[in-house]
Amino acid sequence: MIDLHCHMLPGMDDGASDLEVALSMARTAHDDGTTLVACTPHIYPGLFNNDGVAIRRAVEGFRERLNEVGIPLRVTFGADIHLSPNLLQGLRDGSVPCLHGSRYFLLEPPHNVLPPDFENAVQAFLTVGLVPLITHPERLTWVGDHYQLWRRLVGRGAWIQLTAGSLTGRFGASARYWAERLLDEGLVHVLASDGHSLERRPPLLREGVEAVARRLGTEEAHRQVTVRPQGILDNRAPDAIPAPPGVGRSPGSLERFLDYCRQQFRGY
Repeated sequence: MIDLHCHMLPGMDDGASDLEVALSMARTAHDDGTTLVACTPHIYPGLFNNDGVAIRRAVEGFRERLNEVGIPLRVTFGADIHLSPNLLQGLRDGSVPCLHGSRYFLLEPPHNVLPPDFENAVQAFLTVGLVPLITHPERLTWVGDHYQLWRRLVGRGAWIQLTAGSLTGRFGASARYWAERLLDEGLVHVLASDGHSLERRPPLLREGVEAVARRLGTEEAHRQVTVRPQGILDNRAPDAIPAPPGVGRSPGSLERFLDYCRQQFRGY
């Protein structure tokens, strides 16, 4: 399994607080069956002012430390990136890192409000050949009010990543509902841990993989944590990687009716 979203680098954001915690997280991930982790600290101007140079340097140092203590977990670099005025330029010049230096990057939407320019910004990235991997939409407070946005963005070429713990209830009933709905409608490309700590948000993937397998089968679960993540690391074009089952399929009349019912009765 490959985990493309984990806050394992010590002291860079609200993830691992120190090296001891980071190493324990690495052991936990490896024992859970993960073979490679993308270390993805936040880039959030004004709060977490990380950049590509610092992140790549930290990953190299952490890789050396993992080798020293004998933890056979491979690590690469990336970032959990928030929208900012100069983000496109930063991605193009490398000051904001894409995953493993590929065309794919993690894009984290604001938790409590949909930015007015979010859809246009995603389209701008896609137009120049960058692929946003939008992180944990199921956990956003506004996911239900703007649910069709995800179908539109996926239809245009954006990718969606779920947090494994959302499927097991770690983030509450609402996150679980929206995660399962996105899965059932075939809009999810990748599953990741979004690990931040050992207790509250551990770097565990297997529990999420088992949940995906129960709903969509083992083949699609495997694609979400191995096939598509490896395609990202190899910088393959999106159309050269197996798509989720709902991509390219328009919702039928029954699906549209069910969607209407869900929206009318959500919250009751």
